[in-house]
Amino acid sequence: MVTITAPPQPAAPLPMPASAPTVVRIEPPRGWLELRLAEVWEYRELLYFFAMRDIKIRYKQTAIGVLWVVLQPLMTLGVFTVFFGRLAKLPSQGLPYPVFYFAALVPWAYFSQALTNCTNIVVDNQNVITKVYFPRLILPVAAVFSGLVDFAIGLVVMVILTLSFGIHPPATVLLLPVLIVLAVLTALGVGLWTSALNALYRDVRAVMPFVVQFWMLASPVAYPSSLVPMRWRWLYGLNPMAGVIDGFRWALTGHGQPPGVAMAASAVGVGVVLLGGLFFFQRMETNIADRV
Repeated sequence: MVTITAPPQPAAPLPMPASAPTVVRIEPPRGWLELRLAEVWEYRELLYFFAMRDIKIRYKQTAIGVLWVVLQPLMTLGVFTVFFGRLAKLPSQGLPYPVFYFAALVPWAYFSQALTNCTNIVVDNQNVITKVYFPRLILPVAAVFSGLVDFAIGLVVMVILTLSFGIHPPATVLLLPVLIVLAVLTALGVGLWTSALNALYRDVRAVMPFVVQFWMLASPVAYPSSLVPMRWRWLYGLNPMAGVIDGFRWALTGHGQPPGVAMAASAVGVGVVLLGGLFFFQRMETNIADRV
């Protein structure tokens, strides 16, 4: 009697549940050109949260709150008007000294504050960075965007001051959004370098006040850029804030020369600094959690 045994049939695969979890693999960038900017857009709600948190912390438990945004540049305006205007008698391009100085202090106050906040943002959020993943680029971007609230308040005060001196903003005021974008990109580009370096070397935090002070003296805040010899004007314009400040004065008052060469040189400088900062910050992001 011959017994025929059928081969065992393979077990049917178990059906996958309809709500199977999605596996997300987190890997460091593999090359210099992999910036992953799309991730920043995907985490835009977190970007908004960080920016609003910075704004609320800045004015938490303050006596006069938002008025500090107005008082700080006004006090600096008074010092500049007395010493650089009345005593040193520096030229003001035919503008009243308060208008001349405040038109420069508004963009400069935003830039200096945004750069300082951006430099410290990675180290100040080290507890979050070491516990959860998110695009680290969100931190410096949020630090730069949070300063736009103070900038908007200062701009309103600037318009009121200009009108009080009988100066009506000309049609060039429509170029202000371009100048604001240039100021934001300047603060972000430099801030990417300083925030990454501050995570690697804590000396950067101590050096930044001197850098900001030196940068202000190298920018046309207390003096007009017309004092710079023409043959050096293009080199002076490589300072991005030179084109921004001259542009603000010209756009708001119509006085002074249009910042043509200086603006072009500033735009090129901003582009180089921003791209370099993005690449450098991306390379530092791979081991930022270990260094902070």
